[in-house]
Amino acid sequence: MSTTVITGIGVVAPNGLGTEAYWSATLAGTSGIAELTRFDASAYPVRLAGEVPGFEPAEHLPSRLLPQTDHMTRLALAAADWALKDADADPAALGEYQAGVVTSATLGGFEFGQRELQHLWSQGPGFVSAYQSFAWFYAVNTGQISIRNDLRGPSGVLVSDQAGGLDAMAHARRGIRKGHPMMVTGGVDSALCPYAWTPRMGTGEMTTVAEADRAYLPFDESASGYVAGEGGAILIAEDAESARARGVGRPYGEIAGYGSTFDPPKGSDRPRGLARAIRLALADAGLEPGRIDVVFADADGRPEEDADEAAALNEVFGTGGVAVTAPKTMTGRLGAGAAPLDVAAALLSIRDGLVPPTVNLTNPRYGLDLVLGEARSMPVKAALVLARGRHGFNSAMVVRACDW
Repeated sequence: MSTTVITGIGVVAPNGLGTEAYWSATLAGTSGIAELTRFDASAYPVRLAGEVPGFEPAEHLPSRLLPQTDHMTRLALAAADWALKDADADPAALGEYQAGVVTSATLGGFEFGQRELQHLWSQGPGFVSAYQSFAWFYAVNTGQISIRNDLRGPSGVLVSDQAGGLDAMAHARRGIRKGHPMMVTGGVDSALCPYAWTPRMGTGEMTTVAEADRAYLPFDESASGYVAGEGGAILIAEDAESARARGVGRPYGEIAGYGSTFDPPKGSDRPRGLARAIRLALADAGLEPGRIDVVFADADGRPEEDADEAAALNEVFGTGGVAVTAPKTMTGRLGAGAAPLDVAAALLSIRDGLVPPTVNLTNPRYGLDLVLGEARSMPVKAALVLARGRHGFNSAMVVRACDW
């Protein structure tokens, strides 16, 4: 069976625009969580978010794309451009229908949709953009990346909330195993507008703490919910032999294992499925738990969900049996963009032998070996990334160093 490696990474994150900017900030413990600026949130009980800084669409995309794209898609297109450049990849050189795109989304282009609905209500249907027909859609990032880069191979979109980023990457690996040499994959989300903010607040899952350094505290005594953010990562996945043949030096790493499960309804006496998803991913990778050097946690930020994740980790690895980190404490939860960004961080940890910290926690719980305060210097050969979505989605992915 073919091996899938990651040869390129493109990052758009609240604490760094571009892979190396993000990585430097993350290793330093620099947070991108702050007061919302994308709209006036002063009347809302939730006013913090992780916003991607300094992104000027016209600096990265042709003017013809700007009227037809939501902010989310503009970020995704830029990240895809950077990932392809990082991989030194020319998909056209592979032949027609050889390279494809699989991404994930959670909400779609809500900001674009809000604007066009406002046009409809205030001015009438003649003032609604024709681009509304697709600019809001979950699959729009996949479609626009495909069109921009002439990627005509197998394409798709996975919609499973925060778990979707890992699901999309696993689906890309399936495409490579079926004979396609390259897949563009990952996820980028953005929905920092009232149209999306109001239903999010209605769930009661976001924290109402106003201080940025005390708001999002997964696995802490003071955990009170999560902070939402925008951004994510696009990655270039390739068949190892094809990548070697086109002259790739050393990939970031290999997608070694993946597992997914679905939780039973709340109140059921059946066990929740995160531990099983972890074991499925480890079995797929052919690794025992002791071979995992670090876990990039889902880190929900709600006490009940944190307790469930910690229980799954302690069940599989033993209490405190593996290093655990949650760099999303510096970005907020990014929907479908969160897990691909964690995969990027895991691969960079493998590259540099540095595990980024979990920030702001002062009273950690559950007996986890959390990487706190500052980056931990340690050899990383294999990392586990976890992601969970609303209503029961669980996904786990193992990435490891390549034997090149």
